[in-house]
Amino acid sequence: MNLRMLTAVAVLSLSFAGAAFADGRVSASLKTPVAARTKVIVGGALFVCDGAACVAETAPSRALTVASCKALVKEVGVVTAFGGDQKQLADDDLARCNAAAG
Repeated sequence: MNLRMLTAVAVLSLSFAGAAFADGRVSASLKTPVAARTKVIVGGALFVCDGAACVAETAPSRALTVASCKALVKEVGVVTAFGGDQKQLADDDLARCNAAAG
């Protein structure tokens, strides 16, 4: 009986872990390329910026928010796009995000 309970808990845990990383990859296109490869932790995701792109290969859903975009902009400058495979920030959200650069 304990083995069944352990198996059920393991399956349930994996389903929650999948939901936490549901958005997967998040990327940003930079208006001005970074001078050197830069690593920034934003919204629980590690973004690696190289040239005019910043990419978080595995990101929780909270990394795909205006607040996370603002935090990234404060570190690396204005972005021209920010989003994941399923969702991109809308133009008005992108404008609010880039306001943090000023």
